[in-house]
Amino acid sequence: VNPAPRLSVAIITRNESARIARCLASIDFADEVVIVDCGSDDDTARIAQQLGATVRVTADWPGFGPQKNRALAACHGDWVLSIDADEQVDPHLRRAIIDVVSRPAPGPGEPAGYWILRNSRFCGQLIRHGDWRKDRVLRLFRRDRARFTDDPVHERVQCPGPHGELAGRLLHDTVDSVEDMIEKTQRYALLGAQKMRGTGRRGGSSLAALRASWTFLRGYLLRGGFLDGRAGLTIARLNAWGTWLKYRDLEKEI
Repeated sequence: VNPAPRLSVAIITRNESARIARCLASIDFADEVVIVDCGSDDDTARIAQQLGATVRVTADWPGFGPQKNRALAACHGDWVLSIDADEQVDPHLRRAIIDVVSRPAPGPGEPAGYWILRNSRFCGQLIRHGDWRKDRVLRLFRRDRARFTDDPVHERVQCPGPHGELAGRLLHDTVDSVEDMIEKTQRYALLGAQKMRGTGRRGGSSLAALRASWTFLRGYLLRGGFLDGRAGLTIARLNAWGTWLKYRDLEKEI
């Protein structure tokens, strides 16, 4: 009888054939990898299965939060590491995760979830400033203590504290080209507008212009995005454009 897995990795995918292999290579220490794929029409599922992942395909797309909860529900490990197909675990983080999941189950007052520092790269360039400067994400948690919010975008892990913080980094290859970022910006703006509309918030062209201007100033000047050179300017401009699209689309019917 195989022992129950200590660590499951949960990933959701759609058309990630160019990235999924390097993601899976970085988490080859996991006892179980569960992928929930939303109708990829490339080789994502085949590559993942060849590399040992369990792949489930869904016909619908309920949003990021519900889809990640589907992946979480399919896991069996005591601990779950949730990562995206465009992320990789670096060696220091690998050792820290193995150390945590090798310990006895946490008692009262001990962390059931852990924050991880994440570094983002734009077309291969590490971004050190602006809105993409290193951030923290709660990604390692006890399976029976956590779930994702049902937000269609910008979902969060709900896990009772206290939380710890792991050494190492999660490496995030956010986009591989400007064209990729333009597509992602448009998609996230639409999802963001849908989410905000559900809370009763209003938009319009004037508010969109004001919010977009603030987004650019915050990322490029206040947070030092200009220090990342041309990449910093591109990120600030596209983030501002995405903000403009989101607030403009609040006034539209979907």
